Amino acid sequence: MEYTVQKMGKLAGISTRTLRYYDEIGILKPARKNPSGYRIYGKNEVDKLQQILFYRELGLDLDHIKKIVNDPLFDGAAALKQHREQLLAKRRQLDLLINNVENTISATEGKSQMADSKKFEGFKQKLIENNEKQYGEEIREKYGNDMVDASNAKMLNMSEARYAEFMSLEEEFRAVLAEAFKTGDPKSTAAQKAAGLHKRWLMFTWPNYSKEAHAGLAQMYVDDERFSAYYDKEQPGTAQFLRDAISIYTGSKQF
Repeated sequence: MEYTVQKMGKLAGISTRTLRYYDEIGILKPARKNPSGYRIYGKNEVDKLQQILFYRELGLDLDHIKKIVNDPLFDGAAALKQHREQLLAKRRQLDLLINNVENTISATEGKSQMADSKKFEGFKQKLIENNEKQYGEEIREKYGNDMVDASNAKMLNMSEARYAEFMSLEEEFRAVLAEAFKTGDPKSTAAQKAAGLHKRWLMFTWPNYSKEAHAGLAQMYVDDERFSAYYDKEQPGTAQFLRDAISIYTGSKQF
């Protein structure tokens, strides 16, 4: 079956303006244009639009989606299975948060008691889900499923106090790193303090520590543009500076 842009928009529940924009940026081209110049979409375009909307629902930006769905090696069936897993994970996260709220209401009304360790389950799960969505494939490829699964389990089992310490340490690390960056010297006392804080922060979730893994993760901060964007958000060059500081801290490279 074929669809005009109006019918395609109605079918998918999106505006014709959005479809025209997708055509303009090359993320979804019509199958053809009829003699009157109207865009005509077929089954392949319907399937592709479904994938695009799945990815949008999962929070990916259009540039990233375009690279995925226009890749000649893109496997639609495999992508659907991945969507299913991600949506199930999202549902688990929502169920946890809803359960958390319901238990908190019950405890507030004096109908039940809620252990402190249970109050942060949903938030810890959300942190894990976000990390998996953004970096899971690369991290699992680099360190293996066993280590990543053990790390996630360690996060979920954190006590309230431990979780608060984890979040506080991350803030301290970012502040020290920002000050160290101003020195421009990854060997400086401040830079090495930042590297040490980073190690302490990792150990809240890592099942065990190795200098090689620490240095490898720091290198990923530079190689992967998503990590680089995170660290360079406030000051460009921070990811590379941290990589160098950690390389010195772990003894993997001398400057």
